Amino acid sequence: MCKDSLTTLPSIYIERVKELGARLGVLLQKPDFEPRKSSQSKPGNKHRICLEDVIRWRDSFDNLLSSKDGLAAFWSFLKTEFSDENLEFWLACEKYKKIRSTAKLSSKAHKIYKQFIQNEASREVNIDHQTKELTQLQLAHATHNCFDVAQEKTWVLMEKDSYPRFLRSTFYQDLLNIASHHGVAQPLHA
Repeated sequence: MCKDSLTTLPSIYIERVKELGARLGVLLQKPDFEPRKSSQSKPGNKHRICLEDVIRWRDSFDNLLSSKDGLAAFWSFLKTEFSDENLEFWLACEKYKKIRSTAKLSSKAHKIYKQFIQNEASREVNIDHQTKELTQLQLAHATHNCFDVAQEKTWVLMEKDSYPRFLRSTFYQDLLNIASHHGVAQPLHA
């Protein structure tokens, strides 16, 4: 298990991750993204990333995104590349699927479409024209599945493009090296 703590991570990483923590807000508190805590964790102690966790992230994209710390690290990396819109869209779709009120579905669907899908959107995701048209048609009768095709396309793009870049990045390599030498990395969430 992870027992030793590190004194520092490069401050730019810590600052970026703190910014992400604030931005992710409620989403990171969901049980789906609950991190695996060290057996040494006590109430009030900061969670530390174990070497096992950092290694597990490179096993699969699913492992990365199902880890609270992996998600935060990946998002932080994407922000450094100014390419976090695909992950942000994917997470917005996951949250959208959990809406219980049918009255809220349509208005939230239109907000997501306007922010991520429509041409010249403020956070436009990289999907093909046909997928955009299909998604727009599905907005007429907004259901929990109206973004499924677009969400799957962004997932594949992240898995095939962004995820391998993340694994080759100095950000990930630094986390891996630090955790390898010390068994634990600094907390990603302050």
